[in-house]
Amino acid sequence: MPTSRQSPTLLLTGFGPFGGHPGNPSQDVIRALHDTQIAGHRVISVELPVVFGDALQALRRALRRSQPALVICIGQAGGRAAISLERIAINVDDARIADNAGAQPVDLPVIEGAPAAYFTSLPIKAMLQALREAGIPAEVSQTAGTFVRNHVFYGLMHALRRRKGVRGGFVHIPFSPRQAEQQPGQPSLPVETMIEGIRIAIEAALQHHTDLAIQAGAEH
Repeated sequence: MPTSRQSPTLLLTGFGPFGGHPGNPSQDVIRALHDTQIAGHRVISVELPVVFGDALQALRRALRRSQPALVICIGQAGGRAAISLERIAINVDDARIADNAGAQPVDLPVIEGAPAAYFTSLPIKAMLQALREAGIPAEVSQTAGTFVRNHVFYGLMHALRRRKGVRGGFVHIPFSPRQAEQQPGQPSLPVETMIEGIRIAIEAALQHHTDLAIQAGAEH
């Protein structure tokens, strides 16, 4: 339900369709959670363009307008079977496909002269545990790729370095069943499950300022 404008805010971003896919579940999730209250925070949802450069400009405007206490960016990752909590963003744009403006950068920095990588500041292990306890497939991911989603993740963490106390990071979600129908053999999750999963992940992020020390690594 709508909440008071006095509440601290949480910025949630997603994307529209890209790459010929019918829809984007991140768009569905942020629309469902917009202007709701989670753990005393009012959710402000913003859709970012699937365009290198433009996506970061839109993100920076959203940060200035919302002045959030927490930021979670969400994107679609076709082929993954679980909600993926991203650990690290790298300073590389290397697009396998063109973005929605036709750009396809190769081996370019997201931000010239900036560090090679940033770690998330979200408590991803606590979020992982909360999701699994709720029976929702979840994992810690060691790579956010090199497309517009990593571009936004990296740009977010670079921006937050100057915003004391504001934490943020990136979460990938699978195809929706509608998308999977056109991608034979690809895993999916119901949109309602992903909406509930993101809500649970947000609650855990707001409740845990220090992350849990539980195993969630990978061998490859």
